[in-house]
Amino acid sequence: MTDHPRRATRALLSVSDKAGLIEFARALAGHGIELVSTGGTAKAISAAGLKVRDVSELTGFPEMMDGRVKTLHPKVHGGLLAMRDNAAHTESMQAHGIAPIDLLVVNLYPFEATVEKGADFEECIENIDIGGPAMIRAAAKNHGDVAVVVEAQDYQAVLNELAANKGATTLALRRRLAAKAYARTAAYDAAISNWFAAELNTDAPDFRAFGGRLIQALRYGENPHQQAAFYRTPDQRPGVATARQLQGKELSYNNINDTDAAYECIAEFDPARTAACVIVKHANPCGVAEGTDLVNAYRKAFACDQTSAYGGIIAFNRTIDAEAARAAIEIFTEVIIAPDATEEAIAIIAARRNLRLLLAGGLPDPRAAGLTAKTVAGGLLVQSRDNAVIDHIALKTVTQRAPTEAELRDLRFAFRVTKHVKSNTIVYAKNLATVGIGAGQMSRVDSARIAARKAQDAAAELKSAAPMTEGSVVASDAYFPFADGLLATIEAGATAVIQPGGSIRDDEVIKAADDAGIAMVFTGVRHFRH
Repeated sequence: MTDHPRRATRALLSVSDKAGLIEFARALAGHGIELVSTGGTAKAISAAGLKVRDVSELTGFPEMMDGRVKTLHPKVHGGLLAMRDNAAHTESMQAHGIAPIDLLVVNLYPFEATVEKGADFEECIENIDIGGPAMIRAAAKNHGDVAVVVEAQDYQAVLNELAANKGATTLALRRRLAAKAYARTAAYDAAISNWFAAELNTDAPDFRAFGGRLIQALRYGENPHQQAAFYRTPDQRPGVATARQLQGKELSYNNINDTDAAYECIAEFDPARTAACVIVKHANPCGVAEGTDLVNAYRKAFACDQTSAYGGIIAFNRTIDAEAARAAIEIFTEVIIAPDATEEAIAIIAARRNLRLLLAGGLPDPRAAGLTAKTVAGGLLVQSRDNAVIDHIALKTVTQRAPTEAELRDLRFAFRVTKHVKSNTIVYAKNLATVGIGAGQMSRVDSARIAARKAQDAAAELKSAAPMTEGSVVASDAYFPFADGLLATIEAGATAVIQPGGSIRDDEVIKAADDAGIAMVFTGVRHFRH
């Protein structure tokens, strides 16, 4: 394979997204490149007054079967795959009247967009492109001679090379475009295969692929010596990947991870029911609260752990107003995310130039189905999203004393939060606010003690006579394997407990609760988060 520029004499253009098409086609024609096209693309080019040859003239066959068959022909694929420096290939082209195609411009049928808009099965099937991926892969394979463009943002790079090289493209550009082309068809096929698996309710298909479009290359990953990038998947779930960033520095890997954790947690709180605020540090909530309005919710969440809140992520479940904005910028914060913000709130937050403000346009549905994935050595762990919501869980009182209405309200609140805290998890709550959070410990007893100690520290910070764990309720993300963890929460002052149950020692744990006179309810649902 030689590395000298390849002169482009003929281009085949077939695009569903026609943004920038006419300007690009006109520029190609200006370099003396013959334009060949299909269907609607040919009509658009012709309507612009440019000379274009329909692909059916090239193949000698009309488009047929509602356009399903138009480019699947030797005169198309031979023109793309023939190696120009191979004498046998050249002889075959001459013998069969195959003209070379030096530039392929294809963007695929909008399958992902069709699924996103909720189209029915048949419409989704009809938006699966066949000829496009086949041509893209052929051109990319033969990138030694052919340039392939799969999205409009690369039009200018091609035109720059044609201008600099007298109508030719360089091998460096063709290789870069070929790599992108294969990645695009891989992501496209991944979207189709995952859609099919969902339609057929196949939990574990024999092959699983994920694909995404680059949002941004990141400065580094979790640590400065790691490389990282951020990709958007076809799953249009409101959050950091779909949000508008109005101000602040570029998001880092850790910012994105923590902001996603905060926004998924805040989505548990229906904005039509209550105002709510979540403060996250290192992917764990350090303060969560419901309130009469956003600023009230923020103050209550902040009171849980003022030390950890410094440099954290703040998520609101409603449009940020001026009062909430003023409160949120009182300490150093990395990111604020919400569905929206008033113009006054935006102006107030703008005073902190480095603070990132993200507006997601809506909240993700905590009940929605979906997939999560995690890499392990040599493998990929895939599971359905934890979409269990406390509102739909039947609670079972297992102690002699049932929780009061006030306790039950706080128990439901606390269990919402445990779903978003790293296991082992213990969450103390009082008056619809967290008052102590123990996260990520190897022992549930340690989580209970750490959460209680944080409540003591918060009391000292607030100059309170006693920690707010006194008279609180407590939630555990999984069952208590022994009574010791429960006893630690009782010692901290908890009067009611919510936990999944299911331990072989449940009777022992229930007896300990009864002996202390506290109420306990089982959910039957676990919220491990590793």
